Amino acid sequence: MQTDHSILNVSQGAGSNSHILLAVPFIVVLALYLLAVVVSNRKHKQWPVSRTILWIIGVGCALVAVSGPVAQRAHMEFSFHMLGHLLLGMLAPLLLVLAAPVTLTLRTLPVTLARRLSYILKSRIMGLVSDPIVAAILNIGGLWVLYTTRLYEAMHHDILLYLFIHIHVFLAGYLFTISMIYIDPAPHRTGYIYRGIVLILALSGHGILSKYIYAHPPIGIPREQAQSGGMLMYYGGDMIDLILIVIFCYQWYKAVRPKSKDNKNFEEPQPFKG
Repeated sequence: MQTDHSILNVSQGAGSNSHILLAVPFIVVLALYLLAVVVSNRKHKQWPVSRTILWIIGVGCALVAVSGPVAQRAHMEFSFHMLGHLLLGMLAPLLLVLAAPVTLTLRTLPVTLARRLSYILKSRIMGLVSDPIVAAILNIGGLWVLYTTRLYEAMHHDILLYLFIHIHVFLAGYLFTISMIYIDPAPHRTGYIYRGIVLILALSGHGILSKYIYAHPPIGIPREQAQSGGMLMYYGGDMIDLILIVIFCYQWYKAVRPKSKDNKNFEEPQPFKG
């Protein structure tokens, strides 16, 4: 079967512009987080340094995925595209969630603004998108649509579509992570069994997709690149998923055991009161 290599010939100018547009929001949120840490430390007890480090590394992973050499090579080599997927859609969201940005924001904002934010967090739409099943469909289902249709090919010829898909990959990964583990206050909490079942199904869907990519390359991708990308997606995804599983199981264990003062970084927060 012949392969259409036109997907690999994206204009350099369009690629550079999209990389800049995708990088700017992450640079902004990095600056805002660091500013919030400074303000919070003046008003309250010191914000954990470990959370700040997690945020910096998480933003760094996202920046590597959307700009620089990895993003440039992703237009030409599918394995680099898949590396970007792992960084942008899996590792960066996990690290950013562990940095507890909502908790920091609530500590930093004036009372009136903090209450408004809490109202937003308790809204029905937030309850819907943070539901484990919905988040899993947006995350894993979105990847199936991307790699089993002509969407992957199309995004390399349309800068707006390219931007939309990368933003979706990150946000869907973030929503999925916060639907599985509760680091920040969570107004729409679900049970461990429910979350555990959805987590198993989602991870299975991710693994099956990686094998499908290995056997059925996306349109425009040479078979050798699809095989290397599929393997990276499978094994790299498993490594990141293992971290998520460990944290999820740890929180479940803590929920059924007496509370302790140790290892609070991954401890599930108290029920949201706003």
